[in-house]
Amino acid sequence: MASGMAAGPSQGRLAGHTAIVTGAASGIGRAIAIRFAAEGAFVLGCDLGREPRGGGPATDDVIRAGGGAGELVIADVSRWEDVAGLVARVADAHGRLDIMVNNAAIGEGGRLTETSEEVYDRVMAVNLKGVFLGCKAAALQMLGQEPREHAGQREVRGRIVNISSQHGMISSPGHLAYGVSKAGVVYMTRQIAADYARDGIVCNAVAPGKILTDMGGFVPTEAQLAYSRSRTPWPRLGLADDVASAVLFLASPEATYITGENLMVDGGWMAS
Repeated sequence: MASGMAAGPSQGRLAGHTAIVTGAASGIGRAIAIRFAAEGAFVLGCDLGREPRGGGPATDDVIRAGGGAGELVIADVSRWEDVAGLVARVADAHGRLDIMVNNAAIGEGGRLTETSEEVYDRVMAVNLKGVFLGCKAAALQMLGQEPREHAGQREVRGRIVNISSQHGMISSPGHLAYGVSKAGVVYMTRQIAADYARDGIVCNAVAPGKILTDMGGFVPTEAQLAYSRSRTPWPRLGLADDVASAVLFLASPEATYITGENLMVDGGWMAS
């Protein structure tokens, strides 16, 4: 369970806020959803299935066990009807959507000559189109709601946090489609931030580096882990909670006068 659970939902940094987190059944999305709920937000998570790929109880069961409020539903982020339905569900029940976290992603493919058109289209549908649909559905709702007051100022109608990757800035060896999709997320984040700042919509991204998650399936080899450790100045590799902490900051009222940023959570990889 995330360390943030100790704060108590009724007095947390997101008390009274509502949030959607895509890809919330496992890994980074799961950590974000649990952390948000621990900090007081109502969290609607979505994924293609409810079971965590690393095993254990479903995300919403963990949230409720910690005294938080949340649901985990089945939805496909590449379908407008599903994404718009998520936003409508939160807005109808709570009157507004404060935070949209576009996290869902897949990592299929290979090098250029090894990537089929079908795989390329599938990766783009989830990793890039899914973020586009999430941002659009959230922005349409946020434009019609009143700004929240913080420190005596009414400025922010809503916050969008997209999960990009360090591979949006450097090559993703052997994963062309994934790297291209994440580079697109970085650009989209900046464009939305610039276009909607005057409307009170904040849009930022968080770019994880090498993060160890209990996702099942692919397990890095010792050689791959050794390379990642050699490239990371910090004396350990990242955890899902490290990313969740960065997302929490950007989603909270504490992140003032910050929009269009792509915050690296990489232990210094990109600085070295």
